Amino acid sequence: MLIPLPLMRAIFVLLGTSLGSVVTPATLQGMATYPLSIVVLLIAMACIGVGCAAYLRIVHGWEMLSAYLASAPGGMSQVLAVAAEIGADLRAIAIVQSMRVVIIAVGLPSGLALLGLVGHVSRPPGAPITAAALDEFAILIAVASCGAFLAHRLRLPGGLLFGAMFASAALHGSGLIHVMMPSWGANAAAIALGAIIGARFANMRFRLFLNFLGAAFGSFAIAVAIAALFAAGLLTVMKIPVAEVMMAFAPGSVDAMMLLAFALHLDPVYVGAHHVVRIFFVAIAMPILARREAKRRPKAVPAPGE
Repeated sequence: MLIPLPLMRAIFVLLGTSLGSVVTPATLQGMATYPLSIVVLLIAMACIGVGCAAYLRIVHGWEMLSAYLASAPGGMSQVLAVAAEIGADLRAIAIVQSMRVVIIAVGLPSGLALLGLVGHVSRPPGAPITAAALDEFAILIAVASCGAFLAHRLRLPGGLLFGAMFASAALHGSGLIHVMMPSWGANAAAIALGAIIGARFANMRFRLFLNFLGAAFGSFAIAVAIAALFAAGLLTVMKIPVAEVMMAFAPGSVDAMMLLAFALHLDPVYVGAHHVVRIFFVAIAMPILARREAKRRPKAVPAPGE
């Protein structure tokens, strides 16, 4: 069974709207506060993408398009949306991207807690969504849908998700909109995306799955080594808490990293600004490179590991 195409498109729009809501005016101000740290982050993310893609191509024999998408440092939902649209190998990309997120989400907070590197930032209670916010929510959905439609008409890979994300980010970052996608809506869209991805795993051989796991762990080790190298260099010239730098440079999903930052009482502005910059860097660069590589891609390409 497969997710129908109209429903799939609606899911991408909802996911993009939810992802864009992580941007706030405080986040944008934080981007201007740490210019050197932001620049170092962008260089590190570019090196991670190049290094991991080279590893997947040389060691595991992946074709360039799938290797590039699997190596994108974050933005798993966007990566998988692009991969589904342009016909890259979703099974391989999903395993590599998912394993990186899981390892970071489990290992990084545990390591920081064991080292006693938790923060001390207090958290204000969140405001519940009320009926008075329904007009803002309607505007958010309408503007995000228009952005998704425009990006899709421009034939951008993953345009439905990216267009909605940029439109939502513009509304939230400018302070015009404060309401966010309800958690049940965002969770339902994420579950549906999982169904879209999971359907591509049909008839996959166990040996091939093990091959993908090897690629996942190897590329993760390279990504962590590169991120740690740049983070260590930054700490030598800037006085920033180690835990915040580690969380900001971790190539995980934005929502997971922000939740971990809140749980560990780290500065949400610093961590959030870096992850928003990273995700938008990936969101801007990935469709351009993917579209260029897809045009040069042979018509019949074997799946990675086969």
